[in-house]
Amino acid sequence: MTGRTIVIAVDSFKGTIGAAAAGAALARGWAAARPDDVVRLLPMADGGEGTLDAFVTAVPGARRMPVTVTGPDGRPVAASWVLLPGDEGDGTDGSVGVVELASTSGIELLGPDGLRPWDAHTLGFGEAIAAALDHGVTRLVLGIGSSASTDGGTGALTALGARFLDADDCPVAPGARGLADIARADLTGLRPLPPGGVTVLSDVTHGLLGPAGAAHVFGPQKGAALADLPRMDAGLARLAALLGGDPGAAGSGAAGGTGYALRTWGAELVPGAAAVADLIGLAAALAVADLVVTGEGSFDGQSAAGKVPTHVARLATDAGTPVALVAGRIADDVTDADLAAFAASASLTALAGSAAAAMADPARWLAEAGTVLAAGPAAAPALAPAAPSLAPASPGRPQPLRPEATPELSG
Repeated sequence: MTGRTIVIAVDSFKGTIGAAAAGAALARGWAAARPDDVVRLLPMADGGEGTLDAFVTAVPGARRMPVTVTGPDGRPVAASWVLLPGDEGDGTDGSVGVVELASTSGIELLGPDGLRPWDAHTLGFGEAIAAALDHGVTRLVLGIGSSASTDGGTGALTALGARFLDADDCPVAPGARGLADIARADLTGLRPLPPGGVTVLSDVTHGLLGPAGAAHVFGPQKGAALADLPRMDAGLARLAALLGGDPGAAGSGAAGGTGYALRTWGAELVPGAAAVADLIGLAAALAVADLVVTGEGSFDGQSAAGKVPTHVARLATDAGTPVALVAGRIADDVTDADLAAFAASASLTALAGSAAAAMADPARWLAEAGTVLAAGPAAAPALAPAAPSLAPASPGRPQPLRPEATPELSG
């Protein structure tokens, strides 16, 4: 059996297993069925959790840089940012610093008191950004998914030198609580952007304000009561009135308004999955691959709007490379059109028998999915290089490893 080249480019299975570990589990399962294949791991992310792992795994020479920051509830958090090796010849160790909000100010970092809709903040995220700037990076890449707060990014800007003051010229309280008291925003001490600029990764397109803004859409996920949302939105509006810019711009509502704050600083917001794919060289890898396997925790109707599996599938189509999908669950709102790009699919929920079983041991079931795909029709390109695509088991549907109805896995 002649070995072929398989690229595994999955996102994290949120709440259960990170992208790098998920890819490694799939690779183990694939190797059990096809040990002669060459499997290349290129973990993906869209700016949320797993963004750092994606770069560390995919970029040779990438290094984690430890840093202790102030977590979203005020407790210290041992975190890191990632230094990508540079070739700028400017005397710095590297030209790009990658910082992830999820690992510095993310919702998973909240302590035993649980969600803190009014008091959680992004100070730690800004502290990690400042650490990367202190190191001398010439460019920043910032992932802003999985936020715990709705502070409009004031915590991050504060760590970078901004001051948000009340009518008595005293610093306002951190988090969403202090937004209504801001009388003056002093940006004179705000650090400049690095020479190569700042790129912000996010898959959120919401603006900052209103019914489709940061408070109303994402506030309840962070513990805000419905009755609190108008007051929270008014605080964000007060911030926008002071900072200016366009609060309605796409992505400004990301991470509780951190997208807006970073844009005000001068950063550029871009779709996360596309930017990560570009930075790790995914398109070039797919051009010489026989098959790519992608996936995420929950493949649903929103996935088709630009999340990792759909973007990987587009790149694979451009390269003429077949693509298979692995998901914790494939939701009922997924249509035949959504799945048309995938020649085969596997649901961990279906393989494990239930969502609870799949979530309890995701690495086991990811390995099982890798073995099933490698041993079945998904291995077709490795066996028959001339095959233009993987034949589905029946018209309009990929391989039948997906249940018709399953409980949701966190995605």
